[in-house]
Amino acid sequence: MASEVVKKILEAESESGKKISEARQKSEDIIREAEGGASLLIQKKISEANSEAAKERSAYSEKLKAYTQQAQAECDKQIAAIKQQAEKNMDSAADEIIRRFF
Repeated sequence: MASEVVKKILEAESESGKKISEARQKSEDIIREAEGGASLLIQKKISEANSEAAKERSAYSEKLKAYTQQAQAECDKQIAAIKQQAEKNMDSAADEIIRRFF
């Protein structure tokens, strides 16, 4: 009878060890699977962020291009006005020099 109890205790310990081992293996599998899923999710988010950044860069590039064109047009207009004023000043200066000396 005592040996039967000892035998049952040993069997229970053995079964307990197996269940603990199985549980440990299952938990490791779950963790490994979760890590893989997380890795894929991270890669997806990085890809989405890169795509969004590319769109933003493109949009800013277009805005910069438009701004540059507007700035160039404004500069050209101001340069033309300055040239026109300089020509008038040159004509006025030449007329004044001629008037004073002749």
